[in-house]
Amino acid sequence: MKELTAIREQLQRLEDPTVGLTALHGEIGQSRLKILELIQGGVTGLREENREVRRRQDRMISDLNETRGELRELRELAEVLRPLALGEKVDDGTRARHEATVPPDPAAGLSNGSTNLVATHPAGSSENDTQGGTVENAERQPQIEADGEELVLKDAIEAAYQGMATPGVQMSTPQASHSAEDRQVAHGVLLLKVAGVASAELIAHRDTWEWLAALAVDHSHFRTPPAVEDFKEGRVRTVLSGRSLIALLIELWNTRSTATPLEGDWALAVTTYNRIASELAGVAGQGETVGTAA
Repeated sequence: MKELTAIREQLQRLEDPTVGLTALHGEIGQSRLKILELIQGGVTGLREENREVRRRQDRMISDLNETRGELRELRELAEVLRPLALGEKVDDGTRARHEATVPPDPAAGLSNGSTNLVATHPAGSSENDTQGGTVENAERQPQIEADGEELVLKDAIEAAYQGMATPGVQMSTPQASHSAEDRQVAHGVLLLKVAGVASAELIAHRDTWEWLAALAVDHSHFRTPPAVEDFKEGRVRTVLSGRSLIALLIELWNTRSTATPLEGDWALAVTTYNRIASELAGVAGQGETVGTAA
């Protein structure tokens, strides 16, 4: 009986709300809430740090691309100036050799025991002037022909773009055109259509977006979007202006034309360009939202 009484007293202590099971349950609940708050705070901090790292990475990529663009401009400038510098050196050497081989003028006199050589080059000057005029004309002629071809291409693009407003006329995509001229006209029509776009929503994998941003950042019309949001499954969503979309399409067009076939840059450029062109082909009015997935 004494043992049963002791057990009963212990059981009564378990029912005590201050030290019994109820109090233990409350302490466990509070501990669980504190642990959840700590975990949530740590996860939030890690997310912020991850976003900051991504922003820094985007800025670093942008800075590296700007540096690459400046180096590219310097290299092009050096290639332009190199023939001029070499031409001046060749002219100086030719002039020195020519003056060294000029015979003495019989009509020249002696002065203070030294011979004064007076050399005139009427024939050489005429020949150089003629050659200079010929070279200048030869360089100017291809420029005139190129300007004429560009004017014809512009007229064809504008005529095709104006024809899109006619009912029943659809824009042909570059991949559907056969000749090089047709592809250029289709590309020009696409650029004119994009020029009328206020904004376009782009959804792509983060890796693809980083490649696109690095490709177009050197273009003068590309502007880095103010926000790039995480979408799902590793993809991001951002909004590009029509001006930035023009720059992106131009760089994609150039890359797929110059990149080595069956390589990564070529495949990405062709696929992304065709998807954007397909999405824009269905836009017929104002106030529509243009969205594409790359």
